[in-house]
Amino acid sequence: MNEAAYRQLEARASKLEAVVDSLSAEREQLAVEREQYRKLYLQTLERCATLERGIVAGRQAERHAVDDSQLALQVLGMLLSPDEQAPAPELPEETDPEVPERERAPRRPTGRRKLPEHLPRVDIEVLPPEVQQEGLAAFKRIGEEVSEVIERRPESLVVVRLVRPKFVRIAEDIADASPVKIAEPPERPIERGLAGPGMLADTIVRRWQDHTPLHRQESIYARDGLELSRSTICGWHEQLADLVEPLVEAMLRDALEAPYLCTDATGVLVRAEEQCQRAHFWVLVAPERHVLYRFSHKHDSAAVDRFLTGYKGYLVADAHSVYDHLYSTGDVVEVACWAHARRYFFKALTSDPERAERGLALIKGLFRVERSIKTAPRKKREETRREKSRPIVDAFFAWCDEQAAVVLDETPIARAIRYAQNQRTALTRFLADGRLPLDNNVSERNLRREVLGRKNWLFLGSDEGARTNTLFVSLLASCQIHGIEPWAYLRDLLCLLPSWPKSRVLELAPAFWKQIRQHEDAQQRLAANVFRAVTLAEHASPV
Repeated sequence: MNEAAYRQLEARASKLEAVVDSLSAEREQLAVEREQYRKLYLQTLERCATLERGIVAGRQAERHAVDDSQLALQVLGMLLSPDEQAPAPELPEETDPEVPERERAPRRPTGRRKLPEHLPRVDIEVLPPEVQQEGLAAFKRIGEEVSEVIERRPESLVVVRLVRPKFVRIAEDIADASPVKIAEPPERPIERGLAGPGMLADTIVRRWQDHTPLHRQESIYARDGLELSRSTICGWHEQLADLVEPLVEAMLRDALEAPYLCTDATGVLVRAEEQCQRAHFWVLVAPERHVLYRFSHKHDSAAVDRFLTGYKGYLVADAHSVYDHLYSTGDVVEVACWAHARRYFFKALTSDPERAERGLALIKGLFRVERSIKTAPRKKREETRREKSRPIVDAFFAWCDEQAAVVLDETPIARAIRYAQNQRTALTRFLADGRLPLDNNVSERNLRREVLGRKNWLFLGSDEGARTNTLFVSLLASCQIHGIEPWAYLRDLLCLLPSWPKSRVLELAPAFWKQIRQHEDAQQRLAANVFRAVTLAEHASPV
């Protein structure tokens, strides 16, 4: 080998060594960064565990307070290569005229408030001492000053004495006198029961609308002078559950005809001999129509089948495997929740804020679009989603595909991206049908009713207690979405149900209550109920 060739090989070897040294240094740097990333991840896990133990209290609301409109546009610009001619999707700004202003709580009035007109009034005249001493005859009244003070009386309990006179027909011959005549006792929700419909409605509203456990109701009624045991109230509710169950079942059958349903579940404890057992409450929402609850011991596919048997349509739910068997036949179409997807990115904010901010910025753009079409008709919603939401969705998943290759496995941001990728088809389904919601928040909001309740009564006493709970909570939650006052509704419902035709029981659901109250048949039945007349004697109750 000549000297020139040797020098050439030596030069190449030197270059290779330099490349190897450079790669080694880069590898070491990456290893350091990876280790720092892992330490940060472990620190975040420890912080989350501390928060879960309740040692540190923190914000739980998933509100993205950062002004990320420019960040979102930058992210979209990075995703589109320079040679692409398609413009970046426009995220509506907060000042967009199509986006309504965020709903704010009305500002509380200052100064002395005017008291509601519907409350009963008691007039009290306060005379000057001179007038009291000398008498009204010595003075001329020239005017008055009136002020109002709100006061409270004890609960207006009243005992209804049912007097049924006995009669005999007057006859010339006493021996041939006709038999004694006496009226039939008025119909009651519980046959020969101690409580009337208004009292029963009050105990139901206190228990499941105001979340007042039975032992507290004992104390409340005792302060009003009525000794009423919790076992008595519980017995009333169990008997009334049999009365209202056909109505709630009719509401479920009607809900299964809806084009889409929203569902979710939460845990609850049931009393057992050794220790409480964990069970589950389910909620099924037919938006703008019914809210229904069910109970099961297990969170499994069999529990889902018990209240969704025969349903065909869209189902808005989380990505839990208990629903997977419904989608296999094609009768039920999965619709995923963008609020669930967003939650994963919120959890990643502490460990990978840059990527989490980018994902949240895009998702926030979708919710802004939805606010602008909240009350729009179906066709308008579909058109707007096609023009504004679809580009954001495409950019979001393109960004997820790009980041999935570089994020560290099993980190919060990796789980967020993987969840979105796995649910891509279900998450994009809302784009094709204007009726479908962007999220499943309506189910979670209605589950809060049970979550708030269990903080007060802690556990269910039995399976029968769970059934009673779900029946009445279904009626109360449905009243809320239709703007119906619950006590007046339950009072009138318990007046009508005992003799109402079984084939027309669905007419008494909250969804149709305002219409059926205008019918002559219902008005006559309510007017003839003596117990209802007593509850209306003091003041009118809004419905």
